[in-house]
Amino acid sequence: MIAFDTEFVSEDTYRPELCLVQVAAARHLAVIDPYAVEDLRPFWALLAQGPHETIVHAGREEFRFCRLATNRRPHAMFDVQIAAAIVGLEYPASYGSLLQRILGEQLEKGETRTNWRQRPLSARQLEYALQDVTHLLPLRRRLGEQMDRSGRTDWMRSEMADWQEDVERAETAERWRRVSGISGLSVRQLAIVREVWHWRDQTAAHRDWPPRRVLRDDLIVELAKRQTADPKRIRAVRGMERGDIQRIMPALVDCIQRALDLPDRECPGKGMRSSRPQLSVLGQFLYTALGCICREASVAPSLVGTVEDLRDLIAYRLGFATDESEPPRLARGWRAGVVGKSIDEFLDGKMAIRVDDPRNEDPLNFIRIGDHPDL
Repeated sequence: MIAFDTEFVSEDTYRPELCLVQVAAARHLAVIDPYAVEDLRPFWALLAQGPHETIVHAGREEFRFCRLATNRRPHAMFDVQIAAAIVGLEYPASYGSLLQRILGEQLEKGETRTNWRQRPLSARQLEYALQDVTHLLPLRRRLGEQMDRSGRTDWMRSEMADWQEDVERAETAERWRRVSGISGLSVRQLAIVREVWHWRDQTAAHRDWPPRRVLRDDLIVELAKRQTADPKRIRAVRGMERGDIQRIMPALVDCIQRALDLPDRECPGKGMRSSRPQLSVLGQFLYTALGCICREASVAPSLVGTVEDLRDLIAYRLGFATDESEPPRLARGWRAGVVGKSIDEFLDGKMAIRVDDPRNEDPLNFIRIGDHPDL
């Protein structure tokens, strides 16, 4: 097994800047300085080729660093944060919380605000950084034992495969749809968002800036709502009065005009989620039930799914789904086993929720209608 963690800075660059790599393998601990080691590709290739298991905590960026360097996944990746959620702990749980809950260890503090770009790093800073991997292997072993006892090892294997696919998909899918505030826009306005987003992304990559430094999401949405390529009206948007507006104005005008000239058939769709109002009502109500179901099954509700995931399941069960290419997330794999039957019983009117003891930590109780003919 190889456990590793990274320290990086992402506030002012297009991609996170790798500042330190901490590694634990067998009885060895090591720190790799990316500023001193010119080529880290041999290390990333080692992680990707196996036959070891790769242990991380909240390893999204660690996964992305490896994949960016090798175009391959870390071999047999195991995230202790996800494993803890599968055996019933909260999600997402901090590393310190898992150490205390599972191993009874206390994480030392003192360097949480370290500037990891700074060189040289002190011995105290390096010791602090190594804490992040020192206990990863014992955590993995303890969580593995719990999953074996509860029969959830296959759940973890499936979850890690799906999680990695989701991260990869997020890198290649229509990332512009993650712009906040676009849910109520028309297809023409979405076309403007798409064009401006692609220009912003290319500009940010070229300058090695965070995309928001080029143009904030809320300004992209506001420009889309205005549906105008007139420079005067663009400057009238609050937030567009900044000093460099003249420099970026031609590019913005071109983007917006391209979107306005686009044929209707080439405008992006509004997404695949059904907008039926009953889905919002049922989703909000049954999300409470979902939490109870998950706690009863000893799995973290926030790992199982969101309100949106639940709405997708309800739409699928009621025949309202707009995308039938595959069942929704809560109708697949181990999630279907945890929540599927109970949600079906709620939708069929065979199950109800009542308040048992309002002073109890779990005050709600499920009752089957057939067992209570007076209901």
